[in-house]
Amino acid sequence: MAADASPQYLPAPPPPDFHREISLPQSAATHDGLHFWQFMIAGSIAGSIEHMAMFPVDTLKTRMQALGASSCSVQHVGVRQALGSILKLEGPSGLYRGIAAMGLGAGPAHAVYFSVYELSKQVLSRGDPNNSIAHAASGVVATITSDAVLTPMDMVKQRLQLKSSPYKGVVDCVRRVLMEEGIGAFYASYKTTVIMNAPFTAVHFATYEAAKRGLMTVSPDTADDERLVVHATAGAAAGALAAVITTPLDVVKTQLQCQGVCGCDRFSSSSIGNVIQTIVKKEGYRGLLRGWIPRMMFHAPAAAICWSTYEASKAFFHQLNTSSS
Repeated sequence: MAADASPQYLPAPPPPDFHREISLPQSAATHDGLHFWQFMIAGSIAGSIEHMAMFPVDTLKTRMQALGASSCSVQHVGVRQALGSILKLEGPSGLYRGIAAMGLGAGPAHAVYFSVYELSKQVLSRGDPNNSIAHAASGVVATITSDAVLTPMDMVKQRLQLKSSPYKGVVDCVRRVLMEEGIGAFYASYKTTVIMNAPFTAVHFATYEAAKRGLMTVSPDTADDERLVVHATAGAAAGALAAVITTPLDVVKTQLQCQGVCGCDRFSSSSIGNVIQTIVKKEGYRGLLRGWIPRMMFHAPAAAICWSTYEASKAFFHQLNTSSS
């Protein structure tokens, strides 16, 4: 009997799992165990608490720096004198004028700031947690994007902080600036802000990451128990150093944002060089350091508050993600 010559068919292979092939790896969807939106919320909470808590010191700094922009006076006022003047003439509420503008700007700006920083750090560090250059570069990228969000409200805030400010509040300031100066006035200091904050952030993040590693190696056995103390201490050191180094550019930024208001001189251009020349001609190089003490007094505790709050928020989300998985 002839053998069965009919062809033998093999079972067809299963279709490829297209969903598995195109799905993103877990590391692309999350970083450091957190989702993108969780970094945004943690950063928003940290930034809002930081600026609200330290706002009176920021008011002192603005008053001292803006005083040098007045054509009527170039006298140098100390922190104690500036504080006494505000409390005597305006009461404690004078220290909080403009806080609503900062409240509106700080949350969204810091949400962008920290989320962009974490994503940039993930890409640039390439898995190396000790890459200080990647930390500094990530900070610069983060500040450029967040400054675009914060600068308009920062300008409103500083104009409201001035002595005898002509504006009734945030809405009145925004409306009058738009009508009298145009939308460009909100970004008159953006270039200066970026040029100031780029080195500020580079120094800040590089110092913070290095200080944090150094502090955690001092007592590695108790590092987890003292984590918030480590973040606060490293943040304070980073904030103080970065603040002092970049004070001259902060003076330029304040005078650009307050020009033409409350007796402050108006500059012929928003060029950083032009503003610096004007300040040096009127006050000497000392004028570029106006407000450096309150600026350092602001940024050291502010950074400590911000980083410890940010890390605490991240720890909360870590626990939340672990319990829900």
